[in-house]
Formats: sequence, structure tokens, C-alpha cells
Amino acid sequence: MILEKSWRWFGDTDIVQLSDLKEIGVEGVVTALYDLKPGVVWPSENILDIKSKIEQHNMIWNVVESLPVSEDIKLGTSKRKEHVENYKHSLFNLAESGTKLVCYNFMPVLDWVRTDLAFCDNDGTETMLYDHVVFAVFDLYILKRENALNDYPEHIVQNARVVYASMSEQQKEQLAFNIIITTQGFVNSAVEVTDNYIELFLNSVEQYKNITTEKYRNNLAYFLNAVMPTAEKFGIRLCIHPDDPPFPLLGLPRVASTIDDFEWIFSCNSSPANGLTFCTGSLAARKDNDLLRFIEKFGPRIHFAHLRNLKFLSDHRFYESGHLDGDIDMYAIIKLLIKEQNRRESEGHNNFRIPFRPDHGKKMLFDFSRESNPGYPLLGRMRGLSEINGMQIAIDRMLNAMTRK
Repeated sequence: MILEKSWRWFGDTDIVQLSDLKEIGVEGVVTALYDLKPGVVWPSENILDIKSKIEQHNMIWNVVESLPVSEDIKLGTSKRKEHVENYKHSLFNLAESGTKLVCYNFMPVLDWVRTDLAFCDNDGTETMLYDHVVFAVFDLYILKRENALNDYPEHIVQNARVVYASMSEQQKEQLAFNIIITTQGFVNSAVEVTDNYIELFLNSVEQYKNITTEKYRNNLAYFLNAVMPTAEKFGIRLCIHPDDPPFPLLGLPRVASTIDDFEWIFSCNSSPANGLTFCTGSLAARKDNDLLRFIEKFGPRIHFAHLRNLKFLSDHRFYESGHLDGDIDMYAIIKLLIKEQNRRESEGHNNFRIPFRPDHGKKMLFDFSRESNPGYPLLGRMRGLSEINGMQIAIDRMLNAMTRK
């Protein structure tokens, strides 16, 4: 059986309507209560309102992305206990509504990072790029983070100095605004749009200056051990999203980037509810991550999949190249995911289907004339959904034919 076709929807303000999704062939809607800040309880009436709207179009709310973990939980502040209790209450309310798959992340301050939100690919489509030199420009010369020089090799520092000197004030402002505000504003940003947003962002980063990787892992373990009993009791499955990108930035701790990280995550709490959002684009941004090995090792823990591709350029740069075209072997990945799903079905598991969504997309055709969140154009994602669906149908038929022989 093929993976469950899903789509991220940003609620009533989204330019893509639920009726559009049904016409596209979407089975499950991936969404959240985006108007609520991290740390608060999600009220039942709000949850049921979203669920009802989706079901009116004969689809299901199959994944919550995301029920955000507050910075107080990540930092381990005095508010942590209250926020964890609120998180558990929200899980209960979701379970009562029948929505029982929750994606979350444990990335400090920034949910994801790209330095160019309008990179032009060779085919004329527009996509997003990460450039480590440009990020160093932001860190060293715009943010001016203390001791930031220690985090970059000399050639990156020298190149960043040259790039910074060539930039106009408007370009510098745009780079900072994109990293701090544009990419974060629709995913529960830690910083509001104000005249001093750069200073506020730096303050958020500096809160972590005494948080070592070990201490940050302990804070994640505290969260997992606190919420997993509630998740198990009410049939909720949680799946942590990998760090994006999966290497250190801004001196902040990273604890969900490598196979070793996920081995630790699943060893510190062995509950079956403790799962993984398998994001190909995030994990592959680190060249030493073997994505097929991830599936082979953590297959039973993969509750949800984000599928997109990337291409590497020189000097620690990569861009989002669509869904099938790139340096990731999407055929091999989809094949392993379907085989894992088939194993679950043959063993009689409930909820054996793995939801996937076409993660991000390239702007194309009339996407250029419509406003959308960075990475979330309509046509680019439709293309990705169609490409992945065509590939998975072919793989599924091939596997079935092999089974019958």
C-alpha cells in the first residue's frame, strides 16, 4: 500500500483552501493552531473547529505539525514544569478529538535556516539556498555574537568579510530579516517584528550561552520522560523533527542531527510513542548522514515523513532542488518506507500507514504572482506531490508483483 498523501495547511489565512486540497488528491491535512504561542494549552473547542473544517471536505487531520515545545522547556527555566503540564493537557485534548500524531522539534531559537529565499535554479524556478559564508556574515558582522569567530574556520571568516564589505545596507537588513523574521514568523517565532528585532534575537540566542550539549540533552530527556506516559495512555504518537540544518549554528546546541543523536533519543525513553519525523531534506544537508541507514535502523520509529531533495554546491552550500531531482536517492528512500509500512500492515499494526508530505516546493508559473510562506508555494508542492505519488505507485506495484512470484 502507498504512503498516505498529506499536505501542510496553515489554516484559514492560507492561500490554499481545503477544497483545493481535496481536488489535488490529498488524504490527510497537516496543520496546527498557529495563532497560539508555545507553552499554552490548546483548547478543545479550537481543536474541534479545525478538525470539523477538514472533515467537511472528506479529509482527515492526520498530523499535528506542530505542537511547539516552548523555549522555557528547552532552556529548563522555572516555567518548564507549568509548560510541560500544559503540553500534556494539549495532548489529552488532541487525543479526545481523535487526532493522535504530533510532530515537534527541539531546536533552540530557530526552527530552520536558509540564507537565500529566492535562489533561481537553472530551469527558472525559484527555491531556497543555504550558504555558510553568508550565514557567517549574519553571525559575525550583523548579529555580532560574542565569540562567534571561534565557530568558523579561517577561510569562511575571510570570505565572509569580503561578502559583508560588498553588501549594501538594504541587503544586510534583508538578510537579517529573512533569517530572524520571514522564515520564522509562521512557525511560532521567538521574536516579534519590532525596530529592535535583531537585539531581541541576540538576547534569545544568549540565553543558551551556558547550555552545553549535555545539559540540552538532559532538558530533552526531561521533556520526553514527562510527556510520553500521557502520550502512551491516550494513544498519541510523537515524532521529533531533525535539526534543520543538522549542524551547529550560532553556538546553539544540536541534539537531533545524527544517527548517534537519535539512538540516544530512543534509548533515553524507549516508549513506542517516541518517534521520528523522517525529513530527507534536513538530514541530507549533513553529508555524513546515510538516509537509507536511518530507515533501516529506525524504521519502526518513523511515524511521519517529509520528502524533498537538495543539491550540494561548493563550500558548504546547498539548495532545495525539488523532490525527485537532486543528490538524494528518493527512489531508494520511498521503496524502504513502503516496505516498512508493508511490514507493519502484515503484523497487524493499527495506524500502519506512514503519512508523507511534499516538503517545501519550488516557485513556478503562477506561484510567482501569489503570496505564500517561504518554501510553501502551491504549484511547486503540487508538482512534488504528483512526482512522489507516481513514483510510489510504481514502487508499490513492483513490490506486490515480487511478492506474488
